[in-house]
Amino acid sequence: MAMKRNEKSHVSSDSDEKVMFFKDVSLGPHETQLRFRLIHFWDAQNPVKKTLIGLEMLLIDEQGTVIQGFIPPGRIKKYFPEMKQGSVYKLINFYGSKNKPMYRVADHIAAVSFTWNSKMSVLLDIPIPFDEDRFRFHSYEDFEANCDLKGDLYDVVGHMKLGDGDTLIERPTLDEVKIATTRHIMVHVKSHEGPVMKLYLWDHAATDFSKKFKSYENTPTVLLVTAVNTKRLGGTLALTSMSPTRVFMDYDVQPTIDYFTWLGSNPEIAKQVSAEVVTKRETLTIADIFSYMTQESAKDAFFECTATIDDVVHGPAWYYIACTECHSKATKGANSLICTNTRCVKVNTAGVAQYRAKISVYDSSEQAFLSCLANENKGPDHEVSVPEALISTIGQTHKFCVKVTDHNFSGNTRAITATKILPLDTPPPTEASLGNDIAATSEETMQTGNDVCEPSKSCGDSADEESKRMFDSVDPEKVKRPRCEK
Repeated sequence: MAMKRNEKSHVSSDSDEKVMFFKDVSLGPHETQLRFRLIHFWDAQNPVKKTLIGLEMLLIDEQGTVIQGFIPPGRIKKYFPEMKQGSVYKLINFYGSKNKPMYRVADHIAAVSFTWNSKMSVLLDIPIPFDEDRFRFHSYEDFEANCDLKGDLYDVVGHMKLGDGDTLIERPTLDEVKIATTRHIMVHVKSHEGPVMKLYLWDHAATDFSKKFKSYENTPTVLLVTAVNTKRLGGTLALTSMSPTRVFMDYDVQPTIDYFTWLGSNPEIAKQVSAEVVTKRETLTIADIFSYMTQESAKDAFFECTATIDDVVHGPAWYYIACTECHSKATKGANSLICTNTRCVKVNTAGVAQYRAKISVYDSSEQAFLSCLANENKGPDHEVSVPEALISTIGQTHKFCVKVTDHNFSGNTRAITATKILPLDTPPPTEASLGNDIAATSEETMQTGNDVCEPSKSCGDSADEESKRMFDSVDPEKVKRPRCEK
């Protein structure tokens, strides 16, 4: 029987109790019964005060309509012991509150809020089947349109191109210690024939990804992530996980199975994009980089800018003894220097002095100080000075690959770490090449053998971070501080 649009539609249960469908839930109190499957639930916290706001839920009724639910913090203990993801419940008495405008996980205008007289119980005798889940997939154009609006949290499904910078051609090894320390993992995802997107999984989502990835005997290729927020990081669209995010892979749910089947029928799609293409850095002006550093959503990022070297800063400097293979810090062993990087193939090393140089640069928009690491291929006992190769670059215009970190976001420093200094005619660098030595600052620099370089990617520290660690761990009186001629 067809009903009018605004007419309430109910069904009768075995006990003749009236049941309201989610599509008929309106704002205000309701003394009636709901029946639903509990898809998922999570803590809602105040992001500033880090206090519990309540328990949020994603619910689906027998018609397949999804609505968001909410339990105030004072009532969580009453209902939480009976709550189990996937179970079916009936709820008597509730309040239809207005669905929140920020970070929505359901399209419904209302949310089901538990009140003082709400009664929830497990529905053991289920008269009709309930869908197990419902996803909200959107196109890349929708992600673009909703970028930085903090509105709807959409779901994304696609095939993985990279996992934390490693290609998936051979099964990569996920570093659980690194994930626990950095609290995130970054994956490149390509959905059907759309562009590749960077997907940042944080905290529990990163942990879930790691566990699921390792549970598969073969390297998983399809990834479905729910409730992602779209934001622009360094001028590039990126997806980030949120509190309600869930992670699925190859055969976990029907959409991943369907995508896996589609991918098998279109193998050329998986080969269209190379690692070098998807990790290309965004080109910004110095002013744009400073603007990005002030954004609330800013995270560690790599950029490229073109600037002219105005001066090489002289004065107090620091250096550390590094591994000749990966440039990580080397410590004294019984008979030789030992590389502290557990991934480095060269455990015993001769050591080379890594020197931090600070250069002043400018473009048409702004001025900035860049910090970079350099060496002159001298022994560990050599007192280094500013490499002559850097002095000779004053007045030259170069491409700079730079990295911004927590030090920049906190406002403690505006100095930016330069990871590569390249001639203007050099092809655009990529994040995939971070493990290589930094290219020479100019053709003359390459001929003299003086390199401008960075610690390897596995070391994970910028020049500023290494500086802080040096001063925290080494006696200042024992650190060699060469005098630099002006």
